[in-house]
Amino acid sequence: MKIVLLSRNPRLYSTKRLIEAGEQRGHEMLVLDHMKCVLVIEQGRPHIFYHGKEVIGVGSVIPRIGASATFYGSAVVRQFEMMKIFTAVESQALMRSRDKLRSLQLLARAGLGMPKTSFAYSSNDMDNIINQVGGAPVVIKLLEGTQGIGVILAETHKVASAVIEGFLSLEANILVQEFIKEAKGADIRAFIVDGQVVGAMKRQGAEGEFRSNLHRGGKATLIKLTAEEKATAIKAAKKLGLGIAGVDMLQSARGPLIMEVNSSPGLEGIEGATGVDIAGKIIEYVERNEFQ
Repeated sequence: MKIVLLSRNPRLYSTKRLIEAGEQRGHEMLVLDHMKCVLVIEQGRPHIFYHGKEVIGVGSVIPRIGASATFYGSAVVRQFEMMKIFTAVESQALMRSRDKLRSLQLLARAGLGMPKTSFAYSSNDMDNIINQVGGAPVVIKLLEGTQGIGVILAETHKVASAVIEGFLSLEANILVQEFIKEAKGADIRAFIVDGQVVGAMKRQGAEGEFRSNLHRGGKATLIKLTAEEKATAIKAAKKLGLGIAGVDMLQSARGPLIMEVNSSPGLEGIEGATGVDIAGKIIEYVERNEFQ
């Protein structure tokens, strides 16, 4: 099978591992930079060109779309779908997961736990925005932020008010969330492939850092999920329609709380912490679903 891997950087760990896992299983792996794909839309024959050549003979597609390329990347994925080619992450699910507000609304409607969250366009009702999530300290997040960028812990009501007012004055979209003290700067990532948890790790923030992102110095270790944590992660991925997902959760006194569901989760941290061939699990998922 020819498997297209949509990735902007073939040197990334996740990209290299997927190429390696696919080739070990006898597949032809083709890396395409989705931002350089040309989409041709015509009646009855949607197709794609890359460096002037038509992309043909593809069995399946594995999207690795970064947050900054969501709009065009999802259009490329959708074009492959129109060509009746299986995509490991569907275009609609990709768009849904990247809209943090919409995804939280969908997960809340499904009855899944999450930190209490406020969202507002105006700072006129500042006290209510903060008090509705339990008061300071609060976590303030840019909707467009990734890898912990644009996430601020405001320790006091005064600081929270100033940060929120500053962001809103710049017309930035933000979420204000309750601070889960008992998480102690750690979170859990459950890696989902085809409706199953194939690996899980606990990420602990660096000393003095409340964010647990590995890009910010956090450390990852193997963790055995509780039945509730496993069920929560699987349900979250399903509700957003994601065949591949990294579900980030906080451990709290009231059970697992979902922070985010990532549609292009990295492989380096999870494979290093668990020793599981996650890339191989993704290739096996693709093999099971190739359109005939």
